[in-house]
Amino acid sequence: MSRRIPLAALAAATVSALIVTACSSSSSSSSGSSGSGGGTSSAAAANNSSPTVTLMVGGIDKQIYLPYQLAQQLGFYKKYGVNVQLSTEQAGGVGAEDAMASGQVDMAGAWYEHTIDFQIKGKSVEDVVQLSGAPGEREMCANGTHITSPAQWKGKVLGVTDLGSGTDELTQYLAARYHLTTKDFSRVAAGDGDTMIAALQHGRIACGMTTQPTVSAIEKEKAGYMAFDLATTGGVQQWLGGFVPTAGVLALTSWVNSNKTTVQKVVDALVATMHWINTHSAAQIADAMPADFVSNSLITKADYVTALAQDKTQFLTDGIMPAGGPQVVEAIGRTAGTITGSVDLTSTYTNSFATAANQLEGFTK
Repeated sequence: MSRRIPLAALAAATVSALIVTACSSSSSSSSGSSGSGGGTSSAAAANNSSPTVTLMVGGIDKQIYLPYQLAQQLGFYKKYGVNVQLSTEQAGGVGAEDAMASGQVDMAGAWYEHTIDFQIKGKSVEDVVQLSGAPGEREMCANGTHITSPAQWKGKVLGVTDLGSGTDELTQYLAARYHLTTKDFSRVAAGDGDTMIAALQHGRIACGMTTQPTVSAIEKEKAGYMAFDLATTGGVQQWLGGFVPTAGVLALTSWVNSNKTTVQKVVDALVATMHWINTHSAAQIADAMPADFVSNSLITKADYVTALAQDKTQFLTDGIMPAGGPQVVEAIGRTAGTITGSVDLTSTYTNSFATAANQLEGFTK
């Protein structure tokens, strides 16, 4: 979900049985012809079959990242002529965005903010399709704390998925909007799933930022309550001041430029998926997802559907970057101290592929 979102151990085991392990192909793809998606893509193209793209997601069973797997379930990657091999980052392992940047995979299903981080570090990475306009997070506070505003965080210990993660930056940004500095509270890595729940239950944290299905599990276990909604359009407007583009598809600019035809196929499939999400109910979406994604030790399928119905507005219909969204992300980073100096936001994303995909689907953008 964020810069690094480790999965709970059970979720990781579940996902590994459902998805294909990523193979390293990006390092060879840059020397391939345009339209191939890496080393395996070149072999596929030689056999007149669809190009293959490896795509690692930062927690593929999380609701905020459901479009990547849903596109696979609906057969849209195949429909639009590309073989996408999905994988997920594992707890304690390399993050999806870092795997992409180092050439272990071609693309990453990760937050837009990483494109800015990489630019600061001298590496050109771009977001080729934007899937969500809200972080999909909720601030869950332990029962009895009675916290209803970040202003009440003073002197408290707050949980984030990992120090330096997107949830860490959002926590600092929320605090700053309510006139608190990082000296006024403490932050600890609480992970998600069982570890986040235990941290709330045992009083190690007053509040923690997490996403579905952990949110529903916390409520079911009566370990805490939702204090701030960062998962819906109304919530991000209230607490963050505007759209916050998060989940997207990131790739090295050099790889994108060398594989534009293949990138377009991936974006075509995902834009079609976003329109499908917009025209189908939460229950229909859950029915299309792998069974272990929607029902496991944390939640029931009914819980999953209820949560998705509440949070469905986080997903963008068309894959287009929301106007002003990059500026909000930059403001969050500057407040958190992770962005300093000048940044060229225009080179961190492109709408060209999503625009073409919408035209292909009969929507004009």
